[in-house]
Amino acid sequence: MDFADPTRKRDQLKTHVDVFIDYVCPYCYLVESSLDELKRDRDVHVTIRPFELRPAPVPTLRPEDEYLPRVWNQSVYPLARRLGIPMTLPSVSPQPRTEKAFLALQLAREQGKADEYSEAMFTAFFQDDRDIGADDVIVDVATSIGLDANDVQAALNDEARRQQHRLDQDFAVNTVGITSVPGILINGHLLPGVPSAARLKKTFDELTAQRSFPRAGS
Repeated sequence: MDFADPTRKRDQLKTHVDVFIDYVCPYCYLVESSLDELKRDRDVHVTIRPFELRPAPVPTLRPEDEYLPRVWNQSVYPLARRLGIPMTLPSVSPQPRTEKAFLALQLAREQGKADEYSEAMFTAFFQDDRDIGADDVIVDVATSIGLDANDVQAALNDEARRQQHRLDQDFAVNTVGITSVPGILINGHLLPGVPSAARLKKTFDELTAQRSFPRAGS
């Protein structure tokens, strides 16, 4: 399976970390600060991978139901306040599907803009309360970080990209074993949830040390 990423070719000596996300998952937004610190303090290349929590035809969640407000009040808002990240429960109902946003992520990755695109997509949903499942919103978000509008629109209607997205989803589920996001894959080890920057760096150091210094007999 080919997950082409031009930055990987330039960064062969770096340790590669894969981060599985969904753009409607608030914890995926909240983990970004820890990932930013990891990238700043360690020689690492982070690749964003898609994982739709509720792919069609699974119904998506509705903010007016009991579940989302309870989770946000009990967990999301307290964590966001601790991290100093402003965000609110989006009012879009039902919550958008993210397949198309991930098709545009493929284009952003090819142009070395996956991190910028993902940050902009999270901001659009969790700060600006925009429907990130709508074509016009995706195009607007993507062009805001320098992608060409025609290229983005073409990506949203590209059957080959849609097939690649299905392969990406299958890879996440059946190869990596992702069941929830965020999931951070380091040296074959899956770290779930929203680790603090200190915990993430400690885990990264331990796992990369294991790779560099294999045990006797291994």
